[in-house]
Amino acid sequence: MIKVGVIGCGNIANSAHIPAYLKNSDVEIAYFCDIIPQRAEKAVKEYGCGKAVTDYQVILDDPTVDAVSVCTPNKMHSIITIAALKAGKHVLCEKPAARTYAEVEEMQKTAQQTGKILNIGVVNRFNDAVNKIRTLIQNGELGDVFHVYVSFRSQRSIPGLGGDFTNSAVSGGGVLIDWGVHFLDIVMYCTGDPTVKTVSSESFCRLGKNMQDYTYVSMWAGPPKYDGVYDVEDSITGVIRTDGPVITFQGAWAQNIGENEMYIDFMGDKGGIRLQYGADFIKYGVQDGMLTKTQYQFPSTGMFQNEIDGFVRSIQTGEKLASHIDVTIKTARIMEGIYESARQHREVEL
Repeated sequence: MIKVGVIGCGNIANSAHIPAYLKNSDVEIAYFCDIIPQRAEKAVKEYGCGKAVTDYQVILDDPTVDAVSVCTPNKMHSIITIAALKAGKHVLCEKPAARTYAEVEEMQKTAQQTGKILNIGVVNRFNDAVNKIRTLIQNGELGDVFHVYVSFRSQRSIPGLGGDFTNSAVSGGGVLIDWGVHFLDIVMYCTGDPTVKTVSSESFCRLGKNMQDYTYVSMWAGPPKYDGVYDVEDSITGVIRTDGPVITFQGAWAQNIGENEMYIDFMGDKGGIRLQYGADFIKYGVQDGMLTKTQYQFPSTGMFQNEIDGFVRSIQTGEKLASHIDVTIKTARIMEGIYESARQHREVEL
C-alpha cells in the first residue's frame, strides 16, 4: 500500500485527487491537511479515512507516508514540494508547478538530489483525446504541423475577484498561469515538446481592475473581495517561435465578447485538428480532390484517474511519466518568457 497525504482540501483536491486516490486499490489516504481545520475535518468525515491536520509538517514527519498531493494556492507549491522531497516523500504538485521559473528550477533540483518522484498536475497529458491527437501527429496524419493557435477565452469569469487568484504575490499571474498553462502544455505535449526560441506577448489588466465596477457572468471562486488585490492580467496574447510550429495564443478570463472560446487548432500541410478543450476533436483534410471532415469515437477514461494511477505506478516502478518535472519544466519556462516579454513590451529569447 502507498500511504498518501493530501495537502490542501479545496476544490481540486475534492473534485479530483481524493476521489481518484480512493478508487486506487494500492492507496491509503493517511492524512487530510488544510489551514482551515473544518475542511480537513470534513474530508475525514466524508471519505471515512485519514486524519485531519492543519500543519503539513505533521505529514512530512510521519515515516510511514510515501507521497503527498500538493493542492494549495500557488505561493505554497514550491515551499511544500521542496520540504516534502527533502523529507523523503514523492510529490504530485498541482499546476502551475510554481509562481516563477526560479521556484520551479529549485523544485526540479531538489527532486534530482533526493531521487524522489516529482510530477506536476498537467492533467491533460492523461486525457484520451489529447493522446489520440498526439498519436495522429506523430503518425504524420497532419503532415508538417507549422502553426498552432490557442484560444482560452471567456466573456466575464474572473475567479475570486480580490482573492488569491487575482493577487500576483499568491498566484504568480492571472489567466495565463491559471488557464493558459493547460493549453500551452497540451501544445507542447502533442508536438513533441519542441525547443522554444523566442516569445513576444502583451498582457492587459483592464476589465477587473476597477473591482467595484466589474460586472460578471460567473465567479466560481467568489464572492468578490472588494477590499482585496487585483494586480494580474485578465487577458493576454502573443507569439511563441519554436524549432517546430509557431504557436499563437489569445487568453482572457474576461472579454467583452459574449462567447467562451476554449480550443486549440493544430494546423499542418496535410490536415488540421480542432480540439475543444475538455471534449472531442475534429480532423480536417483533403482526399482525392475532396475536403474531408473526420469525427472520432473512442472509449475514454477519466484523466484525473489516469493521472493519479500513473503517479502511484511511478512510485512503485520508478517510471518517469510525461508529467515529470524534467519534462513539464519547459512549460514553466515558456510562461516565464511570456510574462517577461509583456513586462518589457518586446520579444525575448529563451
